[in-house]
Amino acid sequence: MHAVQQLYLYRKSIANREFKGRGWKLVRCPECRVCIHSCICDLVQQSDSDAAFLLLMYDNEVLKPSNTGWLIADVVKDTHAYLWHRTEVHPGLEALLKSDKYQPFLVFPKAYAADGQAVYEQKPDMGDPISKKKPLFVLIDSTWRQAKKILRKSPYLMDLPMLSIPSSMMVKREFSDVDRVNENAETHPNQTSTSLTNNNFDSKYQVRKADKEGEFATAEVAAKVLALFEHKRAAEHLDLWFEVFAYRYQEGVKQRNKGNPRAVSQYLSFLERK
Repeated sequence: MHAVQQLYLYRKSIANREFKGRGWKLVRCPECRVCIHSCICDLVQQSDSDAAFLLLMYDNEVLKPSNTGWLIADVVKDTHAYLWHRTEVHPGLEALLKSDKYQPFLVFPKAYAADGQAVYEQKPDMGDPISKKKPLFVLIDSTWRQAKKILRKSPYLMDLPMLSIPSSMMVKREFSDVDRVNENAETHPNQTSTSLTNNNFDSKYQVRKADKEGEFATAEVAAKVLALFEHKRAAEHLDLWFEVFAYRYQEGVKQRNKGNPRAVSQYLSFLERK
């Protein structure tokens, strides 16, 4: 059981009432959150990436079956997850950020960097002391509106070097009826995410409605960050796994499936190319 699953169970245990978001009546697999008839549990496989992720999750985000931070933990073994609290910092979170094992990077647009905060738009070169430790990518897993609030009220995040995905990596292209960008993308503050498989930097998540155009799913951003740090196979792995989830998730809901119908076959083909 990975960190996000554990956090999900903890959050459920302290809830005063059942979470009833959109589609709550659907019978879902308790492990992958997809409709039981479209379960993807037998397809889960971890990558061999030596990067790490820390998901700082808004209170009810971990309860949403459409959350994609879960997918990061499916693929990257060294993934940690904590609920965000306005008035306190979880001791485990604090210890992780101060660990000698990791070099944390806050993944966020550089426009929000504090005065004097170090900002990176690429992997640090080997001469940079910051490159000596295992990278720990800190992602705020929430809507964009919530993410700005979390950043504003969490001064300890502003003490971290910031990793901002460069605008030069934004790619626009025409979309087919299957994979076009649409109004139902999951929200995330980073505006340069990608579907690596198709060389596309526009969100392909069709399950949740974004606050505004140009926002991306947490798993999409994580895949891009891995690619930026030259963890190319792990990046592709996560990107393809994200597409499998998006397609199978939509199979079980009463809406037109706008996901990639070849997602599973492409993912399996990738796993065979070891």
